[in-house]
Amino acid sequence: MQPSASLTGAQALVGTLADHGVTACFANPGTSEMHTVTALDGEPRIRSILGLFEGVVTGAADGYARLGGNPSMTLLHLGSGYLNGGANIHNARRARSPMINVIGDHATYHLTNDAPLTSNIGAMAEPNSTWLRTAAAPEDAGPLAAEAWHASLSAPAGPVSLILPADVAWQSGALISEQLSAPVRRGPGAGAVERAARAVRSARSPAVLTTGSALTGAGLEAARRLAGTGVRVLFEFFFPRLQRGAGRYAPERMQYFAERVVESLDGTDVIVLAEAQSPVAFFAYPNHPCELTPDSCEVISLGGPETDSAECLAQLADALGATEADGARVSDLVIPDAPSGELTMQSIGLSIARHLPENAFVSDEAGTSVGPTWAATASAAPHDWMPLTGGALGQGLPVALGAAIAAPERKGLCLVGDGSAMYTNQALWTMAREGADVVTVVFVNRSYRILNIELARTGAGAPGPTAQHLLSLSDPPIDYTGMARSMGVPATTANTAHGFDDALAAAFADDGPHLIAAEIA
Repeated sequence: MQPSASLTGAQALVGTLADHGVTACFANPGTSEMHTVTALDGEPRIRSILGLFEGVVTGAADGYARLGGNPSMTLLHLGSGYLNGGANIHNARRARSPMINVIGDHATYHLTNDAPLTSNIGAMAEPNSTWLRTAAAPEDAGPLAAEAWHASLSAPAGPVSLILPADVAWQSGALISEQLSAPVRRGPGAGAVERAARAVRSARSPAVLTTGSALTGAGLEAARRLAGTGVRVLFEFFFPRLQRGAGRYAPERMQYFAERVVESLDGTDVIVLAEAQSPVAFFAYPNHPCELTPDSCEVISLGGPETDSAECLAQLADALGATEADGARVSDLVIPDAPSGELTMQSIGLSIARHLPENAFVSDEAGTSVGPTWAATASAAPHDWMPLTGGALGQGLPVALGAAIAAPERKGLCLVGDGSAMYTNQALWTMAREGADVVTVVFVNRSYRILNIELARTGAGAPGPTAQHLLSLSDPPIDYTGMARSMGVPATTANTAHGFDDALAAAFADDGPHLIAAEIA
């Protein structure tokens, strides 16, 4: 295909991505990206969505990919914009979410002038990019856009970065690239399944540890078959997406705290990994191990993040002769009675289990508050659960936003702690602007509760006045309902179990975004 005398680099990039099925762009542009903005203006196949902070932009792209399976485009302003979005790009890399980050840069001839916003974008983007390129000329923009799309989906999938200098964006002589075929993920390595099957057959207490595609659809069915043979099926604590609820098999989630993982795995003599890594502690603690696999346990990998864990489990189940008829039981639907009394984490969980719509999605960044809701919803209506993956706070609200854009026909629930709600609260404004059908529940305990727990676990000593002040959110108190309303989101405060139950039912019955500030007793 010959370059066009009229097609700019920005137009070629945008057009090529649209030809490859990209239908959303989450953006926070600046001056260097104006020609890309006008190129989006001329591309009706891509829905452009403004985020008021880059962390909202990149987190939304993560949620869009997790629920929809396809990459979106982000538009970020120079190196500083990329860094602002960096925490949720890190989370997306851990979730293996395909994402095409288009990062504007100064015009190539202006870089040597070292203007205030000049930076080494490549050095900033490289650690969290599975692929990184710079378009040096207009004719590069289209082909590199096609490569970026392909690379974002290639195992291990994840965020890619394409740097687009301003003059390359505005100059003509570009071309729309030919379409590339989507990459296909591979199955387990040769001989790995039979080796794992032999080890499982001879083991006293075998387990499978998995993540990724094994937690949805056919992967869960293969896991159910394995569990029917007596194999313990576990999945990583931090996972991208799990289909759960009534009618679905429920594998066992790994514990978060390292000492509980050690207790849980005690006696396990074989662990088969499928797209997962050997269990390690989230942090190092004095006098505690970092690697959590029992010393006498044999670890066999069917493949790392480059493999399709659903296919791995299916082949292992076949090798073990596991049948559908003998598979483990699935969850039955249980609708709890309405809770009463004071508002607690337990009563919130019961209300969510009562009212969660069928086929809803849940974005979870509620930290220490979410345990009772996780337990109660195991038998709720079928739904998808998407938790924090990389540990960087500020993911919950943007992931819910992006998921709502990917699947507007589904109801969304965002569970977020009161501390993490402040990291990317600008997502509420975009939810209101785009009509995202998401109910947000903020667990208000006015404390960084997990850090109070970790203060004791690290052996850092008793908290004095400074430590207590650094871990408290009570002075001044944050008005979450007022904040939400100021951004166009209807909001209410609940401080009794009955009040929360009514507020949640009303929010789910209505369309568009809502927020409930749940003041926990």
